[in-house]
Amino acid sequence: MIYTVTCNPAIDYVMHLPQLVPGAVNRSAGEALYFGGKGINVSIVLAELGIRSRALGFVGGFTGEAIEQGLTAMGIDTDFVHLAHGSSRINVKLKSGEETEINGKGPEIGADALETFLQKLDALQGGDTLVLAGSIPGSLPKDLYSRILERLSGRGVRAVVDAEGDLLLKALPYKPFLVKPNEQELGAMFGTELHGEDEIAVYAKKLQDMGAVNVLVSRAGDGSLLLDEHGICRTQGVCRGTVRNSVGAGDSMIAGFLAGVLRDETPDYSYALKLGTASGGATAFSDGLAKCAEIKALLATL
Repeated sequence: MIYTVTCNPAIDYVMHLPQLVPGAVNRSAGEALYFGGKGINVSIVLAELGIRSRALGFVGGFTGEAIEQGLTAMGIDTDFVHLAHGSSRINVKLKSGEETEINGKGPEIGADALETFLQKLDALQGGDTLVLAGSIPGSLPKDLYSRILERLSGRGVRAVVDAEGDLLLKALPYKPFLVKPNEQELGAMFGTELHGEDEIAVYAKKLQDMGAVNVLVSRAGDGSLLLDEHGICRTQGVCRGTVRNSVGAGDSMIAGFLAGVLRDETPDYSYALKLGTASGGATAFSDGLAKCAEIKALLATL
């Protein structure tokens, strides 16, 4: 089973505007609602690829109920901690040529709720995969991901960590199966600016030496680089299409990569990288998250 963690889920309220005029009444040309958060995005795209997952995290209020019900309707298992106070956040995304985002803060998460969440993780067994994605809300410990991996250490659980800075670096001693920084995040972790594939490969190897099993570096329009567990460095260019959406492409890449890894008993990392690339591209070229047909069409071009 794949488990995804989203500490601060959201409803994304997307509004399409002919133009955005500050200080004036703006009228939308169309709206859409999406259930979001990085771990949730991974679960949604996994479902499109026929892979079952269970979404974990914290929800509160009527918005939390809507998130949970919406995911259940998509066929995604959920096991959220329900908070006694506060409501899950709403993010407003205004699209009018350029994209403007107003992201909600989300509810406070107390010590009791955190302990309930950690106890849910005790159900994970050898062969399960845990995806830890995104930032940590201010009410939770900043080293939460490393605490989680320490708690699960020795159980044979494969961990995926998609985070920035110390949040990622502190997870490395627990040998996560996959880490996925982007090019800028990778450079920032080592206080440098990276130029080209050779330099990226050098610093990906540093993460591997620090404990990561596989290192996947996304490079926006320049494609991606994977340093796999066998020490093989693979590169992949981007899919061709018109970018319409900047939200969830990296999460979709993780979902596609995991689906590719799980296809065979022995992981085919070349195929996994291509499926991850196709999944990320399908999201970037859509108004929402990738659909299975779009992923397959792009995969055929790689």
